[in-house]
Amino acid sequence: MDAKIAVYLEIGTKRTFAGAIDWPGWCRSGRNEAEALEALVASGPRYRAVLGRSSPPFRAPKEVGELRVVERLKGDAGTDFGVPSRPPRDNGKPLDKDETARFTRLLTRCWLAFDASAAAATGVELRKGPRGGGRDLAKIVAHVREADEAYLTQLGSRKPTPTGDAGAAAKRLRTAMLDALRARGEGRALSDPNKVKKPWSPRYFVRRVAWHSLDHAWEIEDRA
Repeated sequence: MDAKIAVYLEIGTKRTFAGAIDWPGWCRSGRNEAEALEALVASGPRYRAVLGRSSPPFRAPKEVGELRVVERLKGDAGTDFGVPSRPPRDNGKPLDKDETARFTRLLTRCWLAFDASAAAATGVELRKGPRGGGRDLAKIVAHVREADEAYLTQLGSRKPTPTGDAGAAAKRLRTAMLDALRARGEGRALSDPNKVKKPWSPRYFVRRVAWHSLDHAWEIEDRA
């Protein structure tokens, strides 16, 4: 039995992403394949900390040799911009009940990690980038919320009407995202469908949302 962790590469002209097939959200980038794989290994302990005592358990690799590249995808403008935008082949498969429950837990963990990073950085001036740029904390939090709204739309559901304070609105949005994921995973009709022509698959939805939440959680931690 192959004990290596299956990963895919999304290869652009300027940037390459390495992502784990079975572990949505564990995805990092570099200027080339080698850098991307090294970045993925380096982030393994952080990803393990996010999942906690997951089922199945996550094993963080210690070196690139513990990874096995099973698929290479041609990247696009999104890849070079800094977004893993090409789904691996397995993302077209339907979800079963156990997978839907697992992905629900995984997304919740990623959101909790983002919330914890944002809370810990409250009142802290985030370090600027090499050119003096970068969003402040409030703008990062707003960006992640707006992205989640867009991701829910891509899954095929309308976003909930924002009412109340920001915390309550974020909770309603995440509840709507999980409800839509369960409905798509179980083959049920969405409660508030939209007219998106090519909705994302549930697997890619989870992969994209988890990656985005963790990418900014770790950005906050690094810049704080």
